[in-house]
Amino acid sequence: MRKMAVIGAGFGGLAAAYDLARAGHQVTVFEAADYVGGLASGFKEPHWDWWVEKYYHHWFATDRHMLGLIDELGWRERVLFPRPYTVMYFKGRFYPFDSYLHALLFPGLGWGVNKVRFGLVGLYLKLTNNWHALEHVTVDAWMRRWAGDRVYELMWEPLMIGKFGEAYARQVNMAWMWARLKARTTRLGTFQGGFQAFADLFAERLRQMGVIMRLSTSVERIVAGERGGLDLAVAGQQECFDQALVTTSPSLLPRITPSLPADYLKGLLELKSMGAVVMVLSLKQRLSPQGYYWYNIPKNAGFPFLALVEHTNLVSPQHFGGEHIVYCGDYLDPDHEYFRLSQDELLARFLPAIAHLNPAFSPEWINRTWLFRTSYAQPVPLLDHSCNIPPIQTPLDGLYFASMSQVYPWDRGTNFAVEIGRRAAGLMLQSHSANTD
Repeated sequence: MRKMAVIGAGFGGLAAAYDLARAGHQVTVFEAADYVGGLASGFKEPHWDWWVEKYYHHWFATDRHMLGLIDELGWRERVLFPRPYTVMYFKGRFYPFDSYLHALLFPGLGWGVNKVRFGLVGLYLKLTNNWHALEHVTVDAWMRRWAGDRVYELMWEPLMIGKFGEAYARQVNMAWMWARLKARTTRLGTFQGGFQAFADLFAERLRQMGVIMRLSTSVERIVAGERGGLDLAVAGQQECFDQALVTTSPSLLPRITPSLPADYLKGLLELKSMGAVVMVLSLKQRLSPQGYYWYNIPKNAGFPFLALVEHTNLVSPQHFGGEHIVYCGDYLDPDHEYFRLSQDELLARFLPAIAHLNPAFSPEWINRTWLFRTSYAQPVPLLDHSCNIPPIQTPLDGLYFASMSQVYPWDRGTNFAVEIGRRAAGLMLQSHSANTD
């Protein structure tokens, strides 16, 4: 039995702790927050039966790593896959956009060659597995060549600008787009009670397995131990572990492990990412009369947010005391003013846009609002990004690192957090086995 530390109690850290504990090791999970779940965590009012995610989350039917873990835990019957409606904005109206058929019927494409090119590009990206060739070219260049300027500027460029801003929209490589289209489905899933309910159940299962969960506990420093292993500075005390896995953002790792080689640290600091700002509103009545779940809104339409998501058109408002839950969210550079504006100032920016979606809307519909912000939400994969990904096994003996910036070419999300967390745990166990042979 070895002493293993996991820093971070997001889904990746919890999944890694699960595999390490199953292998018979003594595992301690350190989490700076007083809750588990990381960016998939939620909040809950006393009269709600379900949690609401701080940043809107759902699963896809193809999320085999997440759903496979849930199967192992014996909770598959708690996974729900309703069929929500997604729409896209065009010339003042919203049109269904939750399947290839609806996309092909989208009026912005017109008729003829544009629809054919859009359909053929989508089919090719769904069928090909050669993503390595795609990372040598940007989304902007590849789509303009094969889909055409009209199709790209109408269908894909708004997504790129919305996700990565003007600074990076034309620099992201095509492998990212391939992965996004390859892995996603129109069926969207959630967990009974919300993602926080799953995270809490998972943490309790880990405790039953002997995992020590230390919440509200930051790891301040990680250095090589004088007698081997790693020394962790925690609350002014030194604690010794044989191995440790860090699941934080790339920008935090250099601060707690300054003894890593300069080239490894430089690679971490060069990784780019976008932040996220999400306002959650509780309303007295439904915002979308049509029952729309997800509104895709291009930045050039003048709205102050990228997406509006009516959560209670995915799950019933009865879980929230009859209240209707709406998200207004955007991916932004951490220097954007939305990271400085107060909650009231940001709400004032959003209200006219919400009324534009439903002219009957009134601020009197609002019960309460919540504001959540994070500087690390969407990694930015530039050309040949596979060459820039830091290896999970760091140069510091016994130290491992697993983050959303390393799941490439796949996009960030709980499914790939679980995958990379379990992959890191596998490397740790493999290293232990090699050292004991």
